[in-house]
Amino acid sequence: MPSIRLADLAQQLDAQLHGDGDIVITGIASMDSATAGQITFLADSRFREKLSTSQASAVVLSADDLPYCQCAALVVKNPYLTYARMAQLMDTTPAPAQDIAASAVISPDARLGKQVAVGANAVIESGVILGDNVVIGPGCFIGKNSKIGTGTRLWANVTVYHEVRIGERCLIQSGTVIGADGFGYANDRGTWIKIPQLGTVVVGDRVEIGACTTIDRGALDDTVIGNGVIIDNQCQIAHNVVIGDNTAVAGGVIMAGSLTIGRYCMIGGASVINGHMEICDKVTITGMGMVMRPITEPGVYSSGIPLQPNKVWRKTAALVMNISEMSKRLKAIERKSAKD
Repeated sequence: MPSIRLADLAQQLDAQLHGDGDIVITGIASMDSATAGQITFLADSRFREKLSTSQASAVVLSADDLPYCQCAALVVKNPYLTYARMAQLMDTTPAPAQDIAASAVISPDARLGKQVAVGANAVIESGVILGDNVVIGPGCFIGKNSKIGTGTRLWANVTVYHEVRIGERCLIQSGTVIGADGFGYANDRGTWIKIPQLGTVVVGDRVEIGACTTIDRGALDDTVIGNGVIIDNQCQIAHNVVIGDNTAVAGGVIMAGSLTIGRYCMIGGASVINGHMEICDKVTITGMGMVMRPITEPGVYSSGIPLQPNKVWRKTAALVMNISEMSKRLKAIERKSAKD
């Protein structure tokens, strides 16, 4: 990790420096594990007692927590956001590829921008357009006539099918597949007849997609991922799904086809969302949510049942299995009571 003077770091983060600005910061760590030369952060005042035991050389914190700090400090309004920016400044993650590998297979009519890097054994098919500073990791496949915008990076073994359009400054993690066929079939007396998927996938700018996520191409219209969307690992986005700008999708989420999700939504991990419906802007679905109907009002929605001891769960399940009979008995009692 690169080293930096605390005063220089404060200037780049627009933070108020308290203490020795000549301290050299060599890394970032948690409050529990930080040692001399490292910087940490306090994002929640409930944990301010850790300030007295942390061995960090400096701490990023709010003005309210500064009186409890015993070392150098950078005072900011939002310590967690500042931590994110600080981590970007000190990031040492290598690029997925450098230069163009000799083993890369690139069609003669593919158009590559300036300073494009293509890793070993990657395949770039005919008609592909790569913007400036695009990085294609080893083993990637970019299908015919696909377009990838300036500054986008693909890690190893990403598959981008034909005609897909990916915007600028995106980050796509290893193993992701974009543009595979959606699950479209017609039934002919018990035999499934495949419906060719004629749409594509359109990914906006500044989108991040986690490892081993799949985004299917549209059946007729396109599957669309808006600007600033972040999608975690191992998600399934079916054909003709539309996800609005700046929505966040946690790991293991499954979205059925022709679903529309609004802007600024947050989808909790392992949620399952039915297709052919719409979820409005600014909706939060907590983890393991099962969404079967449209959501028309912003807010927080939940359906997953928290884990219980097995004995308690068995009793709960028995009650649920008999809820219909219990409802009938309750209604009968209500009718009798009304007559009396």
